[in-house]
Amino acid sequence: MTNHIALFEPLMPANTGNIARTCAGTNTELHLIEPLGFSTDDKYLKRAGLDYWDHVKITYHKNLVDFIESIPDLNQLYLVSKFAKYAYTEVDYSDTNKDHYFLFGKETTGLPEPFMRQYPDKCIRIPQNDDNIRALNLSNSAAIVIYEAVRQQGFPQLETTHLYDNDKLK
Repeated sequence: MTNHIALFEPLMPANTGNIARTCAGTNTELHLIEPLGFSTDDKYLKRAGLDYWDHVKITYHKNLVDFIESIPDLNQLYLVSKFAKYAYTEVDYSDTNKDHYFLFGKETTGLPEPFMRQYPDKCIRIPQNDDNIRALNLSNSAAIVIYEAVRQQGFPQLETTHLYDNDKLK
């Protein structure tokens, strides 16, 4: 089982770098759907991802169709959008025998509406106050969703570090 974060035509290198760091920390594969709004040699991208790039499996896709065709089971695809019916916490990601794909839209426009209409039951959202903001930051959104998935999966293969011995805290 592998979790996957896919970014549709990302524009901001810092967001992509931060998401790459989250992917490295959660053993999540990263998919970048072209065209990208930056070069992967971009210094901001590398600064945000620091030295984690070697620990992230990155797959590039020529377009959205190419990405969709790469997914073996579309039942495991989730489109993250503020316009979705279901909250991200209402979905069961606990099946560790299947890959889970989380597709995030472009920072400025999100996912294409005609595409989302093809998969209305695959759309999930992070609840937010729309009166105060248009959207949450892309890298924050990716972290929120992927950590819910790995939490439901029991944090597989993730190190748990304890500063103090729990027995001494009682």
